Amino acid sequence: MKILLTGANGYIGMRLLPALLDEGHEVICCVRDPQRFPITPEDNPGLSVVTGDFLKEDSLADLPKEIDAAYYLIHSMNDRMGNFESLESTTAKNFKNYVGRTKAKQIIYLSGIVNDEDEMSEHLKSRLNVENILRSGVVDVTVLRAGIIVGSGSASFEIIRDLVEKLPVMVAPKWLRSKCQPIAIRNVIALLKGVLNNDAARNETFDIGGPDILTYKEMLLQFAEARGLKRTIITIPVLTPRLSSLWLYFVTATSYNLARNLVDSMKIDVVASDNRIRDIIDLEEISYKGAVKLAFEKIAQNLVLSSWKDAVSASGAKVLRTENFIKVPEYGCYKDIKTRVIPSGEEDRVLENIWMIGGERGWYYGTFLWKIRGYMDKFVGGIGLRRGRRSPTEIFPGDALDFWRVIVASKKQRRLLLHAEMKLPGEAWLEFRMDKNDSADLVLTQTATFRPRGLIGRLYWYAVWPFHIFVFSGMISRIQSFQKKPAGVAA
Repeated sequence: MKILLTGANGYIGMRLLPALLDEGHEVICCVRDPQRFPITPEDNPGLSVVTGDFLKEDSLADLPKEIDAAYYLIHSMNDRMGNFESLESTTAKNFKNYVGRTKAKQIIYLSGIVNDEDEMSEHLKSRLNVENILRSGVVDVTVLRAGIIVGSGSASFEIIRDLVEKLPVMVAPKWLRSKCQPIAIRNVIALLKGVLNNDAARNETFDIGGPDILTYKEMLLQFAEARGLKRTIITIPVLTPRLSSLWLYFVTATSYNLARNLVDSMKIDVVASDNRIRDIIDLEEISYKGAVKLAFEKIAQNLVLSSWKDAVSASGAKVLRTENFIKVPEYGCYKDIKTRVIPSGEEDRVLENIWMIGGERGWYYGTFLWKIRGYMDKFVGGIGLRRGRRSPTEIFPGDALDFWRVIVASKKQRRLLLHAEMKLPGEAWLEFRMDKNDSADLVLTQTATFRPRGLIGRLYWYAVWPFHIFVFSGMISRIQSFQKKPAGVAA
């Protein structure tokens, strides 16, 4: 099928896209700015990118008409208060009018659970209004209504993570007693795929949720339990929505507008009341705790790796390059970024140096400190440095590299991404990339990322930060300048 995917840059869109490509569909991603879209169509047969802004109807004139279905994943929850409903109404109308002029037979929309139409947040009212606008068109509409989506990177999930890992004791607002039915991102993607071209789902609305119905307080405590943390939560009735929003804003890394919209939604129960979707799509439901554990596996896009790594479609015609979809987490992380300009004509030499890191060659600078870190890891039950590497010159995704695991190794993209398997109070990534800058110089970027786990994780980062100053600076400088001695020449 030929499918139009809107919101392709968003949290859901970026996870749905590889799933659709893996099924052998042609996917047309509609984005406002192609320069900000991280996936290259040249490396992914079946993918194309078009430019369009559904807030501006005149920008849609050149969008393709030969499509079979369209996903509507456009939301404006982050926009300023009192304005997102108008924006969502406009985009929905323009989308409906556009799709009505195509050959599409189905629109699929991810909305929010509505338990009581007389008592809804502004956010949910806007979602319901979008449903009504889409249904007023000539194309069949399938609506999936979800509550909290559990997956690393989603706004609500990352806010919960921030609260749990930063605050051993929480004095929280009374809305923590409200009930919700969280659903794993993996299940959401499976359902979005499952209703596509499914006759039983046409012109239907389904609530979707996981197997657990929990209060937000229970979610926080189970999240803490899954992460091996002990937390105490005290709820008080005196925090108004405004104070609750400010509380979220100052304690977590969210914006105030998003915090306010989330608080408004969390004041009421959000529980699936219609479970007919289970009779239509066979789905192995993931528990809340299970979803939390999945979300904290090696990378934020673990769903892509575990389900679609090296995937080939049923037709055998389309190969999905999963490294394009793998990004190091941004939210709640500490980063140490170093850059060096690569001299003209030295690209291959520097790339070879990157590809030979670790093992017998070592880590280019402060190798004795890396060895000490390996001994420390071994002392606390970790793997240490003794694994080395499989080959002195070749690296492939999945390889062990001392106490790292290779996640991406793409010479075409000039990118190496490693994930730490040492014992740490958090998760760590080390990435090397070679890209052109605005001056057309080739630049080597070395990024160490650490996502701390609780207070101990944050203290650990600051404790080792002084070593980063000279170890990481020395390492990138040596990678840039290191030249292998010719055979027969004494060192």
